[in-house]
Amino acid sequence: MLNQVTAKIKAYFPAAEVEAHCDGPCGVYDPASARIAAEAVLSMTKKILALQPPDPGNAEAMAAYHNTMSRYIAIKEEQAHLAKTELLVLWTDYFKPVHLEKYPDLHDTFWKAAKLCSAAKVGVSLADAEGLMAAIENIHNIFWATKNRSVAWYTAA
Repeated sequence: MLNQVTAKIKAYFPAAEVEAHCDGPCGVYDPASARIAAEAVLSMTKKILALQPPDPGNAEAMAAYHNTMSRYIAIKEEQAHLAKTELLVLWTDYFKPVHLEKYPDLHDTFWKAAKLCSAAKVGVSLADAEGLMAAIENIHNIFWATKNRSVAWYTAA
């Protein structure tokens, strides 16, 4: 009986067929979240490289040093993973085959950016962190070009 009622409602109020470009509303995708996470990776990498160990004989200073280093490392790794997640979602959910026609290196661009996230996560390399920022800037430019919009690239620093 419920099927009959549903069929009558559909007959009286037909819905137009719709198509979506994305898995969700297009407004949910933005490479800015990956940029913000990558900026944290860059910042923490700089802080790790700048942190000077104290005199090993000063137990309190050494404990504070290890505490600070541990926090910097945890943040760097967490944010590198977040940047990777944001990039992978953008790559797999937003970009479609039509974008590959205009950007044939799109898969390689994202693959290399994801690899930079991994490198920045497991290592302490200023070059990797800066490379990640550059890769995300490139993705930012491609993304906004697909929307026919000019959105300026900016960083917090």
